Amino acid sequence: MDILSLVTYAMIASFTPGPNNIIAMSHAKEQGFKCTFPFISGVAAGCLLIMMLSSYFNLILYQYIPVITPALNVFGCIYMLYLAFKIMKSTSAKSEAEDKSKIHYSFSFGFTLQMINPKVILYGLTALSVFVLPYTQSHAQLILYSLLLTLIGISANLTWALGGRLFQQFLLKYERPFNIIMGLILIFTAISFIK
Repeated sequence: MDILSLVTYAMIASFTPGPNNIIAMSHAKEQGFKCTFPFISGVAAGCLLIMMLSSYFNLILYQYIPVITPALNVFGCIYMLYLAFKIMKSTSAKSEAEDKSKIHYSFSFGFTLQMINPKVILYGLTALSVFVLPYTQSHAQLILYSLLLTLIGISANLTWALGGRLFQQFLLKYERPFNIIMGLILIFTAISFIK
């Protein structure tokens, strides 16, 4: 197995904009880096569960994955396009400051969001079916690779949250152009699912 290819794919898939990364960044910008920990913990738990389910789903339905992948890709693309347009249309943080100060993204919100996040579901299905299952079907290795993929994904969430906190003043000053750029990058990521 080519572990370097798996890690490279995982890093690219994890660090590109997605719902969890953008929420982690926005939440850290508004309420501080430490306040994102419950949300990111929920995302981590959801990610690990998805990776484990993906491992065994792929193992059971290995021969059918090429048939269902296009449908999953289209669903993921539509969901991410929806999120991109929501980000691009969002209003200024200054006008929503009071509302946002009341929002606290919890463990359960992070977990639930992760369970319906097509980017992570596709990430798990693709990484495990392409890079792991052709080489091993050992339960211990499936668990190990699920943990590895989860750690890479969570490092992306933490990085985005830290970036949101460190660049808070810049992001507040240029929020509208930044949201448009992030929305466009998310659109590009969504379109890459259906190529």
